[in-house]
Amino acid sequence: MSRLDDMRRTIEGAVGNMTPERAQKLAKSFEPNAAKEQVAKTAADILEWSQRNRERLTTYIRGEIARQMEQTGVATRADLDALKKRVRELERAAGMTASGRKKAASAKRSTAKRSTAKRSTAKRSAASSTPPSGGANPSSASPSDSGS
Repeated sequence: MSRLDDMRRTIEGAVGNMTPERAQKLAKSFEPNAAKEQVAKTAADILEWSQRNRERLTTYIRGEIARQMEQTGVATRADLDALKKRVRELERAAGMTASGRKKAASAKRSTAKRSTAKRSTAKRSAASSTPPSGGANPSSASPSDSGS
């Protein structure tokens, strides 16, 4: 087995999902004449090293993605959550509900209906107290109309 193959397996172990069996096999290839305890220790070290490198790589990739998203101007979840919170605060301050309607709108409508009803009642009572126009009321006729 060449050194290049050993390096390839090592890199695959760092990036890929290293299983205990693969770590054992890799440790044996590094130290073919080592005692069983030494191979087991090396395999455990390889597993730990692989996990640590996978975590580092994941952290690096997430950081790079976040930087790229920020540079392109894409809003993050935190940005959207902050905007939602701000909109809710503004709606509360304006007295609006989540649907965008004013909370007092229903109360205003019922008040408007009551005032319209009062106006129509007042018109009806005023109309009943005055005589209808255009009728044969003698007091409304002018003196010039009654003669010739």
